[in-house]
Amino acid sequence: MKDSRLYTLSEEEPAKAVVKMGVPLIAGMFIMVLYNLVDTYFIGLMRDDYQLAAVNLAYPVMMISIAISNLIATGASSLIARSLGSGDKEKADHTLTIGFEFTMIGGIIVTIIGLVFIDGIVTGLGAKDNTFLYTRDYAMILLLGSVFTMGNYTFGQLLRSEGSVRYSIMGMVAGTLSNIVLDPIFIFGLGLQIRGAAIATILGNAIGMLISVWIYLSKKSLLSISLKYLSPTSDIVKEIFWVGVPATLETLLTSIAYIVNNNLAVGYGELTVAAMGVAQKIMTFGNYIYQGFAAGTQPLMGYNYGAKNYDRMLAILRAGVLVVSGVEICVMICFGLFAPQLISLFSDSEVVVATGSKVLRTIMFILPFVGSISMSRTSFQAMGKPQYAFGITVVRQLILYVPLLIFMNHFIGFNGMIWAQPITEVIMMIVSVGMLYCMLISFKKENSNGNG
Repeated sequence: MKDSRLYTLSEEEPAKAVVKMGVPLIAGMFIMVLYNLVDTYFIGLMRDDYQLAAVNLAYPVMMISIAISNLIATGASSLIARSLGSGDKEKADHTLTIGFEFTMIGGIIVTIIGLVFIDGIVTGLGAKDNTFLYTRDYAMILLLGSVFTMGNYTFGQLLRSEGSVRYSIMGMVAGTLSNIVLDPIFIFGLGLQIRGAAIATILGNAIGMLISVWIYLSKKSLLSISLKYLSPTSDIVKEIFWVGVPATLETLLTSIAYIVNNNLAVGYGELTVAAMGVAQKIMTFGNYIYQGFAAGTQPLMGYNYGAKNYDRMLAILRAGVLVVSGVEICVMICFGLFAPQLISLFSDSEVVVATGSKVLRTIMFILPFVGSISMSRTSFQAMGKPQYAFGITVVRQLILYVPLLIFMNHFIGFNGMIWAQPITEVIMMIVSVGMLYCMLISFKKENSNGNG
């Protein structure tokens, strides 16, 4: 009898498979988004908008750690799914073990480099006189816990690659609940303020990572870690980096765009940075919906690509686009209706609430479009064709968004700056979905001709 996880990847009705793989991830990501929202909320209770701004300014440090782990997680997950699709479980086990090994090494390297260059990093993030020390404290602790942040992210994604979605969210849930409990203890109880928020975040990630490790070591997963696979082979390393490096560069490019955005926002005052930070944190609820569906679709696409089932891949793409766009429209409407109430949960400053509401009611228009872009990118990665995924990101961030951001900010001002992203996402949805659809059609024709 076929394992239920493999049945979902190979045979379940496309829309049901997308929902079955995506919804648990979205639930887990909703919980995981609380890592930053909880920090933002409890720091907001101190009524110190400079510390609130510092959390937003330091966020790219977390993004960079995730970018490095994304190299390993995306590359290894793609190869695992394709190996399972072609029936090579031994290669999947070997890839999993190398993924664990590389994550630990990468976390140590990030910590060392980050601490050596901490002052330059904080300056580059856009921190000024009133926010510099707060940003430095928060960023330094995040860097010290890079191994845990990267391990929590990577190991969860590796579990998803084999279809173990339920297990993959256990670490997210436990880590976030720990963060919720520890935040007020460290921030208020121990009087550590923003440093306490960072410590609670790292401890939450550590708990999440250890739970994923326990799942593998207790043999609850489909795949297993083995000491005999600690020595990497050239073909596995090449495959991981071939898919993973472009994925990491995508995250780094996103971080660069985020930093450019923050540096432009500083020109409108540090309270504007705080307001944008709150709006962007609230937007993560919408972001994690499309990211969850995209992450859930990735093993579906990878498995069926390995099995050369292109008809199923086309059906999954169509179902995924319809599902994610429909759900995001509902989220967008909620954001539009309740923007002031949502922003006021984090600050009682009239400036922050007014500016944050305006930002949220503008950037929410990306939601019906950006999900399809994310699904297309992860599908290319799942197929072992990262150059197309990376191309989408380069065009999206460097060729369209950043120049448009600078141009519209210069000629239109703050309104132009916040409208740059929605305009970018509309264009990129048409380009990315069109590219993937045409590629799958060509694979289907080639396969039909080969069989004929």
